[in-house]
Amino acid sequence: MASFFSTAANALLGAVAAAGDIAKDWGPNINWVNFKDGMKLSKETGKPAMIVIHKSWCRACKALKPKFAKDKEIESMSNHFIMINVEDDDEPRSVEYRPDGSYIPRILFLNGDGKVMTQVVNENSDFKYYYPGTDQIVDNMKNVLKMTGTNVGGKPMNMSNPRDRSDSLNRGHRGRH
Repeated sequence: MASFFSTAANALLGAVAAAGDIAKDWGPNINWVNFKDGMKLSKETGKPAMIVIHKSWCRACKALKPKFAKDKEIESMSNHFIMINVEDDDEPRSVEYRPDGSYIPRILFLNGDGKVMTQVVNENSDFKYYYPGTDQIVDNMKNVLKMTGTNVGGKPMNMSNPRDRSDSLNRGHRGRH
């Protein structure tokens, strides 16, 4: 009996450690997956995906990471996405994941077929897929849910509803930077 509990505890702790390894401090309450598993899940479930491409040595990545990790709106909305976290050598090599260059960090959104949604960009940056803060990430998560018709809380996002609508007109007034 003791060996059963020991085996179960080791399995649980191993799963938690593996999840922590994938999160890489980008949000412990977000269900992160690696690139290969994320692409498979997105295609199987039809859910949109968000890919965060970063490097362990990158200053801009290190600056965005704590903002992203503590953003409760990103955490909540992540349940409607396949969240893919790639760091260093795990970065996908295909040119489709570098639509305007290979700078980092890059955040890309994919539709449920696994195709990069190149039209979903940070309009406040010369680097289309670079986000120095979380406001535009949240706005684009909402936009992707609308564009893909993804149900939120059992119903499609209704962009005429102020609670569902991206508040890009009020950008910067949410108290987050």
